[in-house]
Amino acid sequence: MEWSSSGWFPVVIALCVVALLKPLFDAVFFTPQSKNLPPGPRFFPFLGNYRWLFLSFSQMEPILKDLHAKYGPIVTVFVGKSPAIFVASHELAHRALVQNGASFADRPPPLVSSRVMSSNQKNINTSFYGPTWRLFRRNLTAEMLHPSRMRSFSKSRRWVLEVLMKRLGEHPGGEVVVVEHFQYAMFCLLVLMCFGDRLDEKAIRQVEDCQRRLLLRVNRFNVLGVWPRLGKVILRKRWQELHGLMNYQREVLSPLIEARSKFIQEYRQTDGEQQERTVAYVDSLFNLELPEEKRKLNEEEIITLCSEFLNGGTDTTSTALQWIMANMVKYPHIQEKLYQEIRGVVAAGSEEVEEDHLQSMPYLKAVVLEGLRRHPPGHFVLPHAVTEDAELNGYKIPKKGSINFMVAQMGWDPKVWEDPMEFRPERFLGEGRGDGFDITGSKEIRMMPFGVGRRICPGFGLAILHLEYFLANLIWRFHWKAVDGDDVDLTEKLEFTVVMKNPLRALISPSR
Repeated sequence: MEWSSSGWFPVVIALCVVALLKPLFDAVFFTPQSKNLPPGPRFFPFLGNYRWLFLSFSQMEPILKDLHAKYGPIVTVFVGKSPAIFVASHELAHRALVQNGASFADRPPPLVSSRVMSSNQKNINTSFYGPTWRLFRRNLTAEMLHPSRMRSFSKSRRWVLEVLMKRLGEHPGGEVVVVEHFQYAMFCLLVLMCFGDRLDEKAIRQVEDCQRRLLLRVNRFNVLGVWPRLGKVILRKRWQELHGLMNYQREVLSPLIEARSKFIQEYRQTDGEQQERTVAYVDSLFNLELPEEKRKLNEEEIITLCSEFLNGGTDTTSTALQWIMANMVKYPHIQEKLYQEIRGVVAAGSEEVEEDHLQSMPYLKAVVLEGLRRHPPGHFVLPHAVTEDAELNGYKIPKKGSINFMVAQMGWDPKVWEDPMEFRPERFLGEGRGDGFDITGSKEIRMMPFGVGRRICPGFGLAILHLEYFLANLIWRFHWKAVDGDDVDLTEKLEFTVVMKNPLRALISPSR
């Protein structure tokens, strides 16, 4: 018996319905374990998995904490179609990032917005593990982070210290909200290190404004990667906002780069090679050649690397410094103990705690380490990826997925740290701690505020130097106490970093 064309129509419709509903029904029974991924909640397609793109890390963190309590130290959730694996175990983090560092040193494919903001991954943070990443990291380490080069900026740090002290000194015995002053000081320092020039306050404010606008809005653009082609129509205004911010950044940073390039050319045409000059980070970028493309960096790529340099040393450092000072105000006995240590090293009447003094202050180092443990500026490191399918704790880690490490949870693990939510610098003193504490996690990971392994933040040494130097001088020059009737609120809020929800307000007076 032959079927008419109309007889086929219901069958075709039925098959189409089955094809459309099959992923949904499969999802009901599909769990990550069915593909030997780490355990996690069931995978629901469409809205059920894309919801993670709309969550901030502060919203994700309590959800992930519950998932770890249910499934164990390594879990899988799906972001879109891709698995995202989250690790909360010190041992597994060490096994992945240190013992198998080369395999876990890649980055996952970036979101569309990330490619725009990174000039198609032309910076250290987002580059895939390979020649381009090695070039950028080696250049930064050699040109700016070598100990001799770090020492060469001691005069710059002293200048910025006086800028900060002058601003704070305008409030003697009065109330001061410190975070704005810390941020401004860090931008003064990093702009000088990046572009080799001391800019006036108006120019510094403009650089700070363009950088922070991008940082504080970065999560708004994650949604642009859900359906990129359709999004260019539906989310046209958000695309315009992103491109507007990028254009603003170019307008601010491009003249600084051009001015420095002109200065270098004039310097070389004179007898400048025989004269001392301040070396700037941007100087090292003009002649870099991309190894795979065999060309020099274009202006957009230089802007991206300069922006990364500024962000890496300003917001994170000022955030960490505010958290530490909040605890100095909250716990006067810790502040007093630190002051007495400084007093035992620095001559009476000295206006500055010099960098050479820092090595003789173990309690100062303990305070900084405890601040980074208790209040890491980032509660996650940037996502890692494996270069090829790998195995961790018996589970598959797929090449196209991402693997994330929960920094804050590791620093607060009661199995590793006694009373982890207390601010207790003494835990870093004694044998095997203090100067001997390995922040790089090469032997074992107890906390990882800078990450660990091959993708560890290359500027961690500079960051610790800045924290120690400015903290010591803040305690040496001023006495800090809480505003009457106002206990220090340590509630957190996510911006680019995890900051104080209610910024620190303190009464300061000249040191006793």
